[in-house]
Amino acid sequence: MLAVTVIAGILFTWAVLSHRLARWSITAPIAMMVAGILLTRGDEPVFRFDFDTAALEHVVEVVLALILFVDATEVPPGVIGREKGTVARLLGGALPLTLCAAFLAALAFFPDQPGWVLAALATVVVPLDLAPTSAVVRDRRIPARLRDVLNVEGGLNDGIVSPAFLLCVAAAVASHTRGEDYTDALLEAVVSAAWAVAAGSVIGYSAGRLLRRSYAHGWTQPAATRLGVLTVPMAAYSLSVALGGNGFVAAFVAGLCLAPAMPHLPRDAVEMTDDLVALLSLSLWFLFGQMVNDEFWDGFHLSVVLYAVVAVTLVRMLPVLLVLSGNGMMSRDKLFLGWMGPRGATSIVFGLLAAVELPAVSGGFISRVMVITVMVSIVLHGLSAEPIGRAYARRARARPQTPAGPPG
Repeated sequence: MLAVTVIAGILFTWAVLSHRLARWSITAPIAMMVAGILLTRGDEPVFRFDFDTAALEHVVEVVLALILFVDATEVPPGVIGREKGTVARLLGGALPLTLCAAFLAALAFFPDQPGWVLAALATVVVPLDLAPTSAVVRDRRIPARLRDVLNVEGGLNDGIVSPAFLLCVAAAVASHTRGEDYTDALLEAVVSAAWAVAAGSVIGYSAGRLLRRSYAHGWTQPAATRLGVLTVPMAAYSLSVALGGNGFVAAFVAGLCLAPAMPHLPRDAVEMTDDLVALLSLSLWFLFGQMVNDEFWDGFHLSVVLYAVVAVTLVRMLPVLLVLSGNGMMSRDKLFLGWMGPRGATSIVFGLLAAVELPAVSGGFISRVMVITVMVSIVLHGLSAEPIGRAYARRARARPQTPAGPPG
């Protein structure tokens, strides 16, 4: 219980000083990670968490399920309508190319690793998480259009990658099991995803319809609506698992199916779920601090660091620049979207799940690369956030103003 008290104290301290800390791009996830590093380091650390594999798998799946659900429900439909061309290029073109680039880069840096393990690694290091650099999406010096596109991409990116992650991990597990048939493993993963889609669709659509009608007829209250929304990802997750499906994919699909009803519900309908996700995610970042101590300080190969740098820079930037060519967007805006691809909670959860599912050697390898990749992303994207904002502000001041017309 002392650990809970300390984590709560750290969160409270950040809440009191959040505005001042934001000047140095110190977000809540970064603060919790640093606290985790300091308090779990050394031969006799203040805290030491022993990860029980079965319990860990369920906990991180639930955390990811809630993250994906909130991401899906908070994607603003108006932005998708206004920027459907850019969003379609990023998710339908740049994302598959980024996954391929991450896989090819992994083949070059880690030729001794099995192919399916490297494919699973690619799905771990690609998903976006804007939380570590949340100041960017709130920075009004950056054009609203770019911030809106990033929000939509960040909300849908990880849910789209999730089925690919499941398939690659299933194949990687089969590659380590003598006599295991890849076809059976992949078929099982596809069936699991199908049950997840079915469970998420039924729960999300039914809940959205019922909540909307109930609120329209005055049968419920805002507080009760918030509680009702919170039950949706839990129901989708548990039903999917009971049917043999994947829980976090079901939660994401439920969020997509519930999203059309959100404009007809109270504005704070998802607030309770969002707050719970924030709390669980920050606890995850604290545990990530111990992972940093376990993986980072014990020594690592240069190839891991180089791959991490390539994964958070060129692996994303080149596909984004390629698919956005010819769409009329200014070059600096394309560079901004290509550069601003921070990694965070989704990569951590995927890495933990891969470490649980795969044999120790492959699981440890993916976990190690994930830790370094997230750390590199925090440094590069965190340090660049304020300079990017200042650069856009300078360009806005330098832009010539349209002269006023003659008086009428």
